[in-house]
Amino acid sequence: MAASLPQSLYRSDQVKRGERKIASDLGVEMYDLMERAGLAAFCLLRQRWPEAKKILITCGSGNNGGDGYVVGRLALEAGLQVVLWSASDPETLTGEARTAKQAFLAQSGVILSADLPSEPFDLIVDALFGTGLSRAVEGHYRDAIKVINASGSPVLAIDIPSGLHADTGSVFGDAINADCTISFVALKQGLFTGKAADHCGHIVFDGLGIHEAFEAHIPTSVTLLGVNLLKDFQPVRRRSAHKGQCGRLLCIGGQQGMGGAIILCGQAALRTGAGLVALLTDKTHINAILASQPELMIRQWQKEDGAQALSSVIHWADVLALGPGLGQSVWARALFEAALASQLPVVVDADALSLLSHFPHNYDHWVLTPHPGEAARLLDLTVEEIERDRFSAVKEIHNRYGGVVVLKGAGTIVYDGTYCSVIHAGNPGMASGGMGDVLTGVIASCLAQTQSVKEAARFGTLLHSYAADIAAQHGERGLLASDLLPLLGNNIE
Repeated sequence: MAASLPQSLYRSDQVKRGERKIASDLGVEMYDLMERAGLAAFCLLRQRWPEAKKILITCGSGNNGGDGYVVGRLALEAGLQVVLWSASDPETLTGEARTAKQAFLAQSGVILSADLPSEPFDLIVDALFGTGLSRAVEGHYRDAIKVINASGSPVLAIDIPSGLHADTGSVFGDAINADCTISFVALKQGLFTGKAADHCGHIVFDGLGIHEAFEAHIPTSVTLLGVNLLKDFQPVRRRSAHKGQCGRLLCIGGQQGMGGAIILCGQAALRTGAGLVALLTDKTHINAILASQPELMIRQWQKEDGAQALSSVIHWADVLALGPGLGQSVWARALFEAALASQLPVVVDADALSLLSHFPHNYDHWVLTPHPGEAARLLDLTVEEIERDRFSAVKEIHNRYGGVVVLKGAGTIVYDGTYCSVIHAGNPGMASGGMGDVLTGVIASCLAQTQSVKEAARFGTLLHSYAADIAAQHGERGLLASDLLPLLGNNIE
Protein backbone atom coordinates (compact mmCIF):
# COMPACT_ATOMS: atom_id res chain seq x y z
CA MET A 1 0.00 0.00 0.00
CA ALA A 2 1.13 3.50 -0.81
CA ALA A 3 2.29 5.46 2.22
CA SER A 4 0.91 8.69 0.78
CA LEU A 5 -1.92 9.53 -1.55
CA PRO A 6 -1.43 10.16 -5.29
CA GLN A 7 -1.99 13.67 -6.59
CA SER A 8 -4.29 12.78 -9.49
CA LEU A 9 -8.05 12.49 -8.96
CA TYR A 10 -10.54 10.90 -11.35
CA ARG A 11 -14.24 10.52 -12.04
CA SER A 12 -15.73 7.07 -11.54
CA ASP A 13 -16.34 6.53 -15.27
CA GLN A 14 -12.68 7.26 -15.98
CA VAL A 15 -11.63 4.64 -13.44
CA LYS A 16 -14.12 2.05 -14.66
CA ARG A 17 -13.04 2.32 -18.29
CA GLY A 18 -9.40 2.95 -17.54
CA GLU A 19 -8.78 0.04 -15.20
CA ARG A 20 -10.13 -2.46 -17.73
CA LYS A 21 -8.00 -0.99 -20.50
CA ILE A 22 -4.82 -0.84 -18.43
CA ALA A 23 -5.37 -4.31 -16.97
CA SER A 24 -5.86 -5.66 -20.50
CA ASP A 25 -2.74 -3.86 -21.74
CA LEU A 26 -0.74 -5.35 -18.87
CA GLY A 27 -2.24 -8.82 -19.26
CA VAL A 28 -3.91 -8.73 -15.84
CA GLU A 29 -7.23 -10.56 -15.46
CA MET A 30 -10.05 -8.60 -13.82
CA TYR A 31 -10.56 -11.34 -11.26
CA ASP A 32 -6.88 -11.01 -10.37
CA LEU A 33 -7.53 -7.31 -9.68
CA MET A 34 -10.45 -8.30 -7.44
CA GLU A 35 -8.20 -10.69 -5.54
CA ARG A 36 -5.60 -7.95 -5.12
CA ALA A 37 -8.25 -5.52 -3.87
CA GLY A 38 -9.61 -8.02 -1.36
CA LEU A 39 -6.12 -8.84 -0.13
CA ALA A 40 -5.24 -5.13 0.25
CA ALA A 41 -8.42 -4.54 2.25
CA PHE A 42 -7.81 -7.59 4.44
CA CYS A 43 -4.20 -6.57 5.15
CA LEU A 44 -5.40 -3.10 6.15
CA LEU A 45 -8.06 -4.68 8.35
CA ARG A 46 -5.45 -6.75 10.20
CA GLN A 47 -3.08 -3.82 10.49
CA ARG A 48 -5.59 -1.29 11.74
CA TRP A 49 -7.76 -3.60 13.90
CA PRO A 50 -5.42 -6.43 14.95
CA GLU A 51 -7.67 -7.44 17.85
CA ALA A 52 -10.78 -7.87 15.70
CA LYS A 53 -12.02 -11.48 15.82
CA LYS A 54 -15.68 -11.24 14.82
CA ILE A 55 -16.34 -9.47 11.54
CA LEU A 56 -19.50 -8.58 9.66
CA ILE A 57 -19.06 -8.18 5.90
CA THR A 58 -21.94 -6.56 4.00
CA CYS A 59 -21.95 -7.22 0.26
CA GLY A 60 -23.91 -5.81 -2.65
CA SER A 61 -24.60 -7.16 -6.10
CA GLY A 62 -21.64 -5.72 -8.02
CA ASN A 63 -17.88 -6.02 -8.07
CA ASN A 64 -17.63 -4.05 -4.83
CA GLY A 65 -19.53 -6.94 -3.26
CA GLY A 66 -17.06 -9.28 -4.95
CA ASP A 67 -14.22 -7.52 -3.11
CA GLY A 68 -16.15 -8.19 0.10
CA TYR A 69 -16.36 -11.91 -0.67
CA VAL A 70 -12.59 -12.02 -1.15
CA VAL A 71 -12.10 -10.31 2.23
CA GLY A 72 -14.48 -12.84 3.78
CA ARG A 73 -12.59 -15.80 2.35
CA LEU A 74 -9.23 -14.46 3.54
CA ALA A 75 -10.68 -13.78 6.99
CA LEU A 76 -11.94 -17.38 7.22
CA GLU A 77 -8.54 -18.67 6.16
CA ALA A 78 -7.01 -16.59 8.96
CA GLY A 79 -9.33 -18.17 11.52
CA LEU A 80 -11.58 -15.16 12.11
CA GLN A 81 -15.29 -15.48 12.78
CA VAL A 82 -17.03 -14.13 9.66
CA VAL A 83 -20.67 -13.23 9.19
CA LEU A 84 -21.32 -12.29 5.56
CA TRP A 85 -24.62 -10.60 4.73
CA SER A 86 -25.76 -10.06 1.16
CA ALA A 87 -28.15 -7.20 0.44
CA SER A 88 -29.20 -8.87 -2.82
CA ASP A 89 -29.85 -12.45 -3.93
CA PRO A 90 -26.35 -13.97 -4.17
CA GLU A 91 -27.55 -16.23 -6.96
CA THR A 92 -27.84 -13.21 -9.24
CA LEU A 93 -24.12 -12.44 -9.07
CA THR A 94 -22.23 -12.65 -12.34
CA GLY A 95 -18.66 -12.42 -13.61
CA GLU A 96 -15.82 -11.83 -11.17
CA ALA A 97 -18.19 -11.26 -8.23
CA ARG A 98 -19.74 -14.70 -8.77
CA THR A 99 -16.29 -16.30 -8.88
CA ALA A 100 -15.37 -14.57 -5.60
CA LYS A 101 -18.61 -15.78 -4.02
CA GLN A 102 -17.92 -19.38 -5.05
CA ALA A 103 -14.42 -19.19 -3.55
CA PHE A 104 -15.92 -17.88 -0.29
CA LEU A 105 -18.42 -20.76 -0.17
CA ALA A 106 -15.64 -23.24 -0.90
CA GLN A 107 -13.94 -22.02 2.28
CA SER A 108 -17.08 -23.07 4.21
CA GLY A 109 -18.41 -19.53 4.19
CA VAL A 110 -22.08 -18.90 4.89
CA ILE A 111 -24.14 -16.16 3.26
CA LEU A 112 -27.01 -14.53 5.13
CA SER A 113 -29.64 -12.65 3.14
CA ALA A 114 -32.49 -12.04 5.60
CA ASP A 115 -32.35 -9.18 8.09
CA LEU A 116 -28.98 -7.62 8.76
CA PRO A 117 -27.58 -9.16 11.97
CA SER A 118 -27.84 -6.78 14.90
CA GLU A 119 -25.43 -8.59 17.22
CA PRO A 120 -22.20 -6.82 18.20
CA PHE A 121 -19.16 -7.09 15.90
CA ASP A 122 -15.55 -6.06 16.32
CA LEU A 123 -15.55 -4.63 12.81
CA ILE A 124 -17.90 -4.14 9.87
CA VAL A 125 -16.69 -4.21 6.26
CA ASP A 126 -18.79 -2.12 3.89
CA ALA A 127 -18.90 -3.64 0.38
CA LEU A 128 -22.49 -2.69 -0.47
CA PHE A 129 -22.04 -0.16 -3.26
CA GLY A 130 -19.05 0.77 -5.34
CA THR A 131 -18.36 3.90 -7.34
CA GLY A 132 -21.12 3.24 -9.88
CA LEU A 133 -23.99 4.28 -7.59
CA SER A 134 -26.04 6.98 -9.33
CA ARG A 135 -29.38 7.14 -7.52
CA ALA A 136 -30.80 7.48 -4.04
CA VAL A 137 -30.30 4.55 -1.69
CA GLU A 138 -33.66 3.02 -0.83
CA GLY A 139 -35.36 0.07 0.86
CA HIS A 140 -33.38 -2.50 2.77
CA TYR A 141 -30.10 -1.01 1.48
CA ARG A 142 -30.89 2.25 3.24
CA ASP A 143 -32.08 0.33 6.31
CA ALA A 144 -28.76 -1.55 6.35
CA ILE A 145 -26.76 1.68 6.20
CA LYS A 146 -28.75 3.08 9.13
CA VAL A 147 -28.17 -0.09 11.19
CA ILE A 148 -24.44 -0.09 10.43
CA ASN A 149 -24.07 3.59 11.35
CA ALA A 150 -25.96 3.03 14.62
CA SER A 151 -24.02 -0.11 15.56
CA GLY A 152 -21.08 1.58 17.23
CA SER A 153 -18.69 -0.82 15.49
CA PRO A 154 -15.76 0.53 13.48
CA VAL A 155 -16.32 0.38 9.73
CA LEU A 156 -13.91 -0.26 6.88
CA ALA A 157 -15.33 0.92 3.53
CA ILE A 158 -14.09 -0.76 0.39
CA ASP A 159 -13.29 1.72 -2.40
CA ILE A 160 -15.93 4.25 -1.24
CA PRO A 161 -18.42 4.50 1.64
CA SER A 162 -21.72 3.15 0.32
CA GLY A 163 -24.16 5.94 -0.48
CA LEU A 164 -21.48 8.53 -1.28
CA HIS A 165 -21.29 9.92 -4.82
CA ALA A 166 -17.82 9.11 -6.16
CA ASP A 167 -17.74 12.16 -8.44
CA THR A 168 -19.22 14.91 -6.26
CA GLY A 169 -18.87 13.95 -2.60
CA SER A 170 -22.63 14.35 -2.10
CA VAL A 171 -24.81 11.76 -0.37
CA PHE A 172 -27.52 9.64 -1.99
CA GLY A 173 -29.98 9.91 0.88
CA ASP A 174 -27.82 8.05 3.40
CA ALA A 175 -24.20 6.95 3.43
CA ILE A 176 -21.94 4.77 5.55
CA ASN A 177 -19.92 6.58 8.21
CA ALA A 178 -16.60 4.80 7.76
CA ASP A 179 -13.63 4.99 10.07
CA CYS A 180 -11.36 4.12 7.18
CA THR A 181 -11.79 3.89 3.40
CA ILE A 182 -9.45 2.02 1.11
CA SER A 183 -9.54 3.17 -2.51
CA PHE A 184 -8.12 1.20 -5.43
CA VAL A 185 -6.40 1.79 -8.79
CA ALA A 186 -7.02 5.59 -8.84
CA LEU A 187 -8.44 8.07 -6.36
CA LYS A 188 -12.01 9.23 -6.94
CA GLN A 189 -12.49 12.99 -6.75
CA GLY A 190 -15.64 12.78 -4.64
CA LEU A 191 -13.70 11.33 -1.71
CA PHE A 192 -12.12 14.69 -0.96
CA THR A 193 -14.79 17.38 -0.97
CA GLY A 194 -18.22 18.20 0.42
CA LYS A 195 -19.99 15.68 2.62
CA ALA A 196 -17.27 13.10 1.99
CA ALA A 197 -15.43 14.50 5.01
CA ASP A 198 -18.24 13.15 7.22
CA HIS A 199 -18.15 9.64 5.77
CA CYS A 200 -14.69 8.55 4.56
CA GLY A 201 -12.64 8.65 7.72
CA HIS A 202 -8.96 7.98 7.06
CA ILE A 203 -8.33 7.35 3.36
CA VAL A 204 -5.83 4.71 2.26
CA PHE A 205 -4.83 4.01 -1.33
CA ASP A 206 -3.62 0.86 -3.09
CA GLY A 207 -2.93 0.93 -6.82
CA LEU A 208 -3.19 -2.87 -7.16
CA GLY A 209 -0.04 -2.92 -9.25
CA ILE A 210 -1.52 -0.95 -12.18
CA HIS A 211 -1.71 2.60 -10.83
CA GLU A 212 1.45 3.90 -12.46
CA ALA A 213 0.37 2.68 -15.87
CA PHE A 214 -3.15 4.01 -15.26
CA GLU A 215 -1.93 7.49 -14.36
CA ALA A 216 0.48 7.55 -17.29
CA HIS A 217 -2.23 6.78 -19.85
CA ILE A 218 -5.45 8.23 -18.36
CA PRO A 219 -5.37 12.05 -18.25
CA THR A 220 -7.14 14.09 -15.59
CA SER A 221 -7.69 17.78 -14.89
CA VAL A 222 -8.27 17.35 -11.13
CA THR A 223 -5.45 17.19 -8.61
CA LEU A 224 -5.17 16.73 -4.86
CA LEU A 225 -3.01 19.35 -3.15
CA GLY A 226 -1.50 18.23 0.13
CA VAL A 227 0.93 19.95 2.47
CA ASN A 228 3.81 18.01 0.89
CA LEU A 229 3.50 20.39 -2.07
CA LEU A 230 3.69 23.63 -0.09
CA LYS A 231 7.42 24.07 -0.46
CA ASP A 232 7.16 23.71 -4.24
CA PHE A 233 4.50 26.44 -4.45
CA GLN A 234 6.03 28.93 -2.01
CA PRO A 235 7.07 32.23 -3.68
CA VAL A 236 10.84 32.52 -3.96
CA ARG A 237 12.43 35.56 -2.34
CA ARG A 238 15.96 36.59 -3.28
CA ARG A 239 18.45 37.34 -0.51
CA SER A 240 18.75 40.89 -1.87
CA ALA A 241 14.99 41.51 -1.83
CA HIS A 242 13.51 44.75 -0.51
CA LYS A 243 9.93 45.65 0.37
CA GLY A 244 9.27 47.37 -2.93
CA GLN A 245 9.86 44.08 -4.73
CA CYS A 246 7.43 42.15 -2.51
CA GLY A 247 4.28 43.91 -3.59
CA ARG A 248 2.06 46.76 -2.47
CA LEU A 249 -1.35 45.57 -1.36
CA LEU A 250 -4.41 47.68 -0.62
CA CYS A 251 -7.12 45.94 1.44
CA ILE A 252 -10.51 47.57 0.90
CA GLY A 253 -13.34 47.09 3.37
CA GLY A 254 -14.33 47.57 6.97
CA GLN A 255 -17.40 49.78 7.03
CA GLN A 256 -18.21 51.32 10.40
CA GLY A 257 -18.48 48.55 12.99
CA MET A 258 -16.78 45.94 10.77
CA GLY A 259 -13.16 46.86 11.31
CA GLY A 260 -12.09 43.45 12.59
CA ALA A 261 -12.53 41.81 9.18
CA ILE A 262 -10.26 44.19 7.30
CA ILE A 263 -7.68 44.22 10.10
CA LEU A 264 -7.45 40.41 9.98
CA CYS A 265 -7.10 40.58 6.22
CA GLY A 266 -4.24 43.07 6.45
CA GLN A 267 -2.48 41.21 9.25
CA ALA A 268 -2.64 37.96 7.26
CA ALA A 269 -1.16 39.72 4.24
CA LEU A 270 1.74 41.03 6.29
CA ARG A 271 2.40 37.65 7.86
CA THR A 272 2.41 36.00 4.43
CA GLY A 273 5.12 38.30 3.12
CA ALA A 274 3.59 41.26 1.29
CA GLY A 275 6.07 44.13 1.25
CA LEU A 276 3.65 46.97 1.99
CA VAL A 277 0.05 46.67 3.14
CA ALA A 278 -2.47 49.48 3.51
CA LEU A 279 -6.11 49.43 4.59
CA LEU A 280 -8.74 51.57 2.91
CA THR A 281 -11.40 51.62 5.59
CA ASP A 282 -13.70 53.73 7.73
CA LYS A 283 -11.93 56.37 9.84
CA THR A 284 -13.48 55.01 13.04
CA HIS A 285 -11.07 52.06 12.86
CA ILE A 286 -7.83 54.04 12.85
CA ASN A 287 -7.07 53.66 16.56
CA ALA A 288 -7.82 49.95 16.53
CA ILE A 289 -5.54 49.41 13.53
CA LEU A 290 -2.63 51.33 15.03
CA ALA A 291 -3.03 49.54 18.35
CA SER A 292 -3.26 46.05 16.88
CA GLN A 293 -0.80 46.24 13.97
CA PRO A 294 1.28 49.42 13.53
CA GLU A 295 2.90 47.96 10.40
CA LEU A 296 -0.41 48.46 8.57
CA MET A 297 -0.81 51.77 6.73
CA ILE A 298 -4.19 53.51 6.60
CA ARG A 299 -6.03 55.13 3.71
CA GLN A 300 -9.37 56.97 3.91
CA TRP A 301 -11.96 58.04 1.40
CA GLN A 302 -15.38 59.61 1.67
CA LYS A 303 -17.83 60.17 -1.16
CA GLU A 304 -17.33 63.94 -1.01
CA ASP A 305 -13.61 63.45 -1.76
CA GLY A 306 -14.52 62.56 -5.34
CA ALA A 307 -13.68 59.81 -7.82
CA GLN A 308 -10.23 61.15 -8.71
CA ALA A 309 -9.08 60.99 -5.10
CA LEU A 310 -10.34 57.41 -4.82
CA SER A 311 -8.59 56.42 -8.04
CA SER A 312 -5.34 57.90 -6.71
CA VAL A 313 -5.62 55.90 -3.49
CA ILE A 314 -6.31 52.68 -5.32
CA HIS A 315 -3.55 53.07 -7.91
CA TRP A 316 -0.92 53.25 -5.17
CA ALA A 317 -1.28 49.46 -5.04
CA ASP A 318 -0.13 46.60 -7.22
CA VAL A 319 -2.91 44.31 -5.95
CA LEU A 320 -6.26 44.77 -4.20
CA ALA A 321 -8.11 42.70 -1.58
CA LEU A 322 -11.76 43.67 -1.77
CA GLY A 323 -14.64 42.77 0.51
CA PRO A 324 -13.91 41.95 4.16
CA GLY A 325 -16.42 43.97 6.19
CA LEU A 326 -17.17 46.12 3.13
CA GLY A 327 -20.94 46.22 3.60
CA GLN A 328 -23.56 47.12 1.00
CA SER A 329 -23.78 50.88 1.48
CA VAL A 330 -23.33 53.67 -1.08
CA TRP A 331 -19.72 53.98 0.19
CA ALA A 332 -19.19 50.27 -0.30
CA ARG A 333 -20.54 50.27 -3.83
CA ALA A 334 -18.34 53.23 -4.79
CA LEU A 335 -15.26 51.36 -3.56
CA PHE A 336 -16.41 48.20 -5.34
CA GLU A 337 -16.87 49.99 -8.66
CA ALA A 338 -13.57 51.87 -8.37
CA ALA A 339 -11.66 48.68 -7.56
CA LEU A 340 -13.08 46.90 -10.60
CA ALA A 341 -12.47 49.92 -12.83
CA SER A 342 -8.80 50.00 -11.81
CA GLN A 343 -8.04 46.80 -13.78
CA LEU A 344 -5.62 45.81 -11.01
CA PRO A 345 -5.37 42.17 -9.91
CA VAL A 346 -7.84 41.68 -7.07
CA VAL A 347 -9.02 39.08 -4.56
CA VAL A 348 -12.78 39.34 -4.07
CA ASP A 349 -14.53 38.08 -0.94
CA ALA A 350 -17.45 38.56 1.43
CA ASP A 351 -19.62 41.64 0.77
CA ALA A 352 -17.85 42.29 -2.53
CA LEU A 353 -19.10 38.92 -3.76
CA SER A 354 -22.63 39.89 -2.83
CA LEU A 355 -22.22 43.11 -4.81
CA LEU A 356 -20.79 41.11 -7.70
CA SER A 357 -23.89 38.91 -7.75
CA HIS A 358 -25.99 42.07 -8.25
CA PHE A 359 -23.60 43.78 -10.67
CA PRO A 360 -21.90 40.97 -12.62
CA HIS A 361 -18.49 41.43 -14.21
CA ASN A 362 -16.15 39.03 -15.98
CA TYR A 363 -12.44 39.56 -15.37
CA ASP A 364 -9.40 37.36 -15.88
CA HIS A 365 -7.13 38.81 -13.21
CA TRP A 366 -9.05 38.19 -10.04
CA VAL A 367 -9.54 35.46 -7.48
CA LEU A 368 -13.09 34.92 -6.23
CA THR A 369 -13.36 33.21 -2.84
CA PRO A 370 -17.01 32.31 -2.17
CA HIS A 371 -18.29 30.03 0.55
CA PRO A 372 -21.32 27.92 -0.52
CA GLY A 373 -23.81 30.65 0.45
CA GLU A 374 -21.99 33.27 -1.61
CA ALA A 375 -21.63 30.78 -4.47
CA ALA A 376 -25.38 30.24 -4.37
CA ARG A 377 -25.97 33.99 -4.74
CA LEU A 378 -23.49 34.22 -7.62
CA LEU A 379 -25.29 31.45 -9.50
CA ASP A 380 -28.84 32.17 -8.29
CA LEU A 381 -29.07 28.68 -6.80
CA THR A 382 -29.62 27.23 -3.34
CA VAL A 383 -26.79 26.17 -1.06
CA GLU A 384 -28.05 22.60 -1.37
CA GLU A 385 -27.66 22.77 -5.14
CA ILE A 386 -24.11 24.10 -4.79
CA GLU A 387 -23.13 21.34 -2.36
CA ARG A 388 -24.75 18.65 -4.52
CA ASP A 389 -21.98 19.10 -7.09
CA ARG A 390 -19.20 21.42 -5.99
CA PHE A 391 -17.09 20.68 -9.07
CA SER A 392 -19.84 21.82 -11.43
CA ALA A 393 -20.55 24.88 -9.26
CA VAL A 394 -16.96 26.13 -9.22
CA LYS A 395 -16.73 25.72 -12.99
CA GLU A 396 -19.97 27.58 -13.60
CA ILE A 397 -18.82 30.49 -11.41
CA HIS A 398 -15.67 30.71 -13.52
CA ASN A 399 -17.69 30.55 -16.74
CA ARG A 400 -19.82 33.49 -15.63
CA TYR A 401 -17.27 35.66 -13.84
CA GLY A 402 -13.82 34.55 -15.06
CA GLY A 403 -10.57 34.51 -13.11
CA VAL A 404 -9.73 31.83 -10.57
CA VAL A 405 -12.44 30.58 -8.23
CA VAL A 406 -11.86 29.26 -4.73
CA LEU A 407 -15.00 27.44 -3.55
CA LYS A 408 -14.51 27.20 0.20
CA GLY A 409 -15.72 24.46 2.50
CA ALA A 410 -14.66 20.94 3.37
CA GLY A 411 -12.36 20.02 0.52
CA THR A 412 -11.95 23.53 -0.89
CA ILE A 413 -11.77 23.51 -4.70
CA VAL A 414 -9.60 25.92 -6.69
CA TYR A 415 -10.48 26.20 -10.40
CA ASP A 416 -8.51 28.26 -12.91
CA GLY A 417 -10.51 27.55 -16.05
CA THR A 418 -8.57 24.41 -16.93
CA TYR A 419 -7.54 22.59 -13.77
CA CYS A 420 -9.31 21.84 -10.50
CA SER A 421 -7.21 21.56 -7.35
CA VAL A 422 -8.76 20.04 -4.22
CA ILE A 423 -7.14 21.17 -0.97
CA HIS A 424 -6.28 18.18 1.21
CA ALA A 425 -5.83 20.10 4.45
CA GLY A 426 -7.95 22.00 6.96
CA ASN A 427 -10.25 21.02 9.79
CA PRO A 428 -13.70 21.76 11.30
CA GLY A 429 -12.18 24.30 13.67
CA MET A 430 -12.02 26.65 10.71
CA ALA A 431 -15.80 27.07 10.92
CA SER A 432 -15.48 30.35 12.79
CA GLY A 433 -15.75 34.05 11.99
CA GLY A 434 -12.78 35.73 10.35
CA MET A 435 -11.25 32.67 8.66
CA GLY A 436 -12.32 33.92 5.25
CA ASP A 437 -10.89 37.37 5.94
CA VAL A 438 -7.54 35.78 6.74
CA LEU A 439 -7.70 33.68 3.56
CA THR A 440 -8.35 36.81 1.49
CA GLY A 441 -5.27 38.46 2.95
CA VAL A 442 -3.13 35.38 2.40
CA ILE A 443 -4.11 34.97 -1.26
CA ALA A 444 -3.80 38.70 -1.95
CA SER A 445 -0.34 38.75 -0.38
CA CYS A 446 0.75 35.82 -2.53
CA LEU A 447 -0.69 37.57 -5.58
CA ALA A 448 1.27 40.73 -4.74
CA GLN A 449 4.46 38.66 -4.60
CA THR A 450 3.89 36.46 -7.67
CA GLN A 451 1.52 38.43 -9.95
CA SER A 452 -0.06 35.08 -10.84
CA VAL A 453 -3.70 34.57 -9.89
CA LYS A 454 -3.35 30.82 -10.43
CA GLU A 455 -0.28 30.37 -8.25
CA ALA A 456 -1.55 32.72 -5.56
CA ALA A 457 -4.93 30.98 -5.29
CA ARG A 458 -3.46 27.49 -5.00
CA PHE A 459 -0.59 28.31 -2.65
CA GLY A 460 -2.55 30.77 -0.53
CA THR A 461 -5.47 28.42 0.01
CA LEU A 462 -3.23 25.48 0.84
CA LEU A 463 -1.08 27.58 3.21
CA HIS A 464 -4.18 28.87 4.99
CA SER A 465 -5.47 25.34 5.64
CA TYR A 466 -2.01 24.12 6.64
CA ALA A 467 -1.69 26.89 9.22
CA ALA A 468 -5.14 26.02 10.57
CA ASP A 469 -4.11 22.39 11.01
CA ILE A 470 -1.03 23.43 12.95
CA ALA A 471 -3.07 25.81 15.10
CA ALA A 472 -5.59 23.05 15.82
CA GLN A 473 -3.06 20.58 17.17
CA HIS A 474 -4.18 21.43 20.70
CA GLY A 475 -7.86 21.30 19.78
CA GLU A 476 -10.19 22.38 16.99
CA ARG A 477 -13.00 23.77 19.11
CA GLY A 478 -12.46 27.45 19.82
CA LEU A 479 -9.91 27.90 17.03
CA LEU A 480 -9.72 31.60 16.12
CA ALA A 481 -8.81 33.16 12.82
CA SER A 482 -6.12 35.20 14.57
CA ASP A 483 -4.53 31.97 15.81
CA LEU A 484 -3.33 31.37 12.25
CA LEU A 485 -1.44 34.66 11.93
CA PRO A 486 1.86 33.71 13.65
CA LEU A 487 1.98 30.47 11.63
CA LEU A 488 1.60 31.89 8.13
CA GLY A 489 5.19 33.04 7.82
CA ASN A 490 6.82 29.93 9.23
CA ASN A 491 9.40 28.26 7.05
CA ILE A 492 7.88 25.34 5.20
CA GLU A 493 10.07 22.26 5.23
